[in-house]
Amino acid sequence: MNALYLLVIILFSTPACASEQIIQERLNHYRNEGAKSFSAQHGKALWQQPHMRSDLGRKVSCASCHGADLHQTGKHLRTGKVIEPMAPRTNPARLSDAGKIEKWFKRNCQWTWGRICTAQEKGDILMFLKSL
Repeated sequence: MNALYLLVIILFSTPACASEQIIQERLNHYRNEGAKSFSAQHGKALWQQPHMRSDLGRKVSCASCHGADLHQTGKHLRTGKVIEPMAPRTNPARLSDAGKIEKWFKRNCQWTWGRICTAQEKGDILMFLKSL
């Protein structure tokens, strides 16, 4: 029974540990690009900050597609595609791949803000997501 319990703990803790390591690696990378200390509060403000999308005729934010509760699924405004929860505690695989983190920052910052995110913004947003 103890071996089974230990196996369950290992299986469910490994993705969280992997995510934490990847997040720390990304934060260090952003610091090397010139970012300063990161703030989950600033990341939350960035996440909720609306930006005008003239092609949609409305303002959008990260929360427009990902939703207000990041422990729940979201839905892309244009395509209707379901977006898995962003909160690492709900979706441990979410922040476990550095390449995917960068891919989605590039794509989503451009789509939402009309530009690439800075290293500081990426770090602040990661700190916010990590805090969930």
